[in-house]
Amino acid sequence: MERKFEFSIGEFYHIFNRGNDKRMIFDHPRDYARFLALLYLCNGTTPINIRDQFPRGLPSGNLGKFDDLKQVDRGKELVAVGAYCLMPNHFHLLLQETAENSITKFLGKVLTAYSMYYNKRYGRTGKLFEGPFRAVHASDDDYLKYLFSYIHLNPLKFLYPEWREKGVEDTERAQEFLNRYAYSSYADYKGDARPEGILLNKGAFPQYFDENERFEDFINDWIQFSLPEGSPARGAE
Repeated sequence: MERKFEFSIGEFYHIFNRGNDKRMIFDHPRDYARFLALLYLCNGTTPINIRDQFPRGLPSGNLGKFDDLKQVDRGKELVAVGAYCLMPNHFHLLLQETAENSITKFLGKVLTAYSMYYNKRYGRTGKLFEGPFRAVHASDDDYLKYLFSYIHLNPLKFLYPEWREKGVEDTERAQEFLNRYAYSSYADYKGDARPEGILLNKGAFPQYFDENERFEDFINDWIQFSLPEGSPARGAE
């Protein structure tokens, strides 16, 4: 999907990409943890030398070690992260462009660093991701709000593979599953205090969910609906 627009400062974008040939890009909890750590460390104007900052290595499978990342001086934040979800062969991010070319710089740092880590760890060569990252402009308020549901509902396919077509039998079970899924920002919006919360800059986004219950009701409503045909986000799956 070739982008036919320029990123604009202050605007919001759904960013996604998947593994080359739909391959897995997260094979182990430590891979997810590494990518999340990079989302934090690469979101700044100051270059970070991971080996110097973390001679014993970055968080590896234990997301609780995220507290250790706060010691790093990242400089000025490049982008505002509103939501994220990592799936075995793709990822979703909701970002705000905060300076000229900031999203492009941020993703360039993250994807390059993660590809180098992954290829070294698994003894492979070649590109890990399927071409340049993809982006969709959240050009109106309704679509931006919708993205908070679409991104956070991705893991539901593990529990109900055809939930978009056939619905969900137990919405309470579905929400409990989403809350336990460690690799998305769902729990942060539900009100859980997690070290991974440092990834988010909620204040840069419209305050749709000023109460935890409102977010849960919002997600519960969307669980009842399927993804509209033709949505540009389908290409990430």
